[in-house]
Amino acid sequence: MKRFSERHQLSTLSELNVTPLLDLAFVLLIIFMITTPLMENSSSLVLPTHKAGPEAVEPPDVETIAIDKDALVTIDKAPVEIAGVENAIANLKANRPALAVQIRAHKELSVQKLVDLMDAVKRAGVTKVGIVSTAPEGAAPSGE
Repeated sequence: MKRFSERHQLSTLSELNVTPLLDLAFVLLIIFMITTPLMENSSSLVLPTHKAGPEAVEPPDVETIAIDKDALVTIDKAPVEIAGVENAIANLKANRPALAVQIRAHKELSVQKLVDLMDAVKRAGVTKVGIVSTAPEGAAPSGE
């Protein structure tokens, strides 16, 4: 056994006790886990309403593109290959600079095919593009 008198110098504690730090980290983690979902649901989403204003497109400047669930594209009831949509719309845009396009897509159409069609229209230089939709069955039409 060592005797007390044989101890030459005091030794310093070279290790940090991390237990209180871990306790603090876990408490903060629990606080953030509880408060984050409450912050996300705190704001209610109000959808915007639309009233056609002076910047609305004139009906003669609107061209309709329809695409069915088999990706068959028709421009003003004339069938067009999906690869030729960009050229066909570019030709229409050259004749009518204020051209706007509305896309009627089947609800079972792949989203990727719809996005490809919209990209082709935008590459043709058309900046006013809309997607036609209908209200669900039984729903009253909105508007004032």
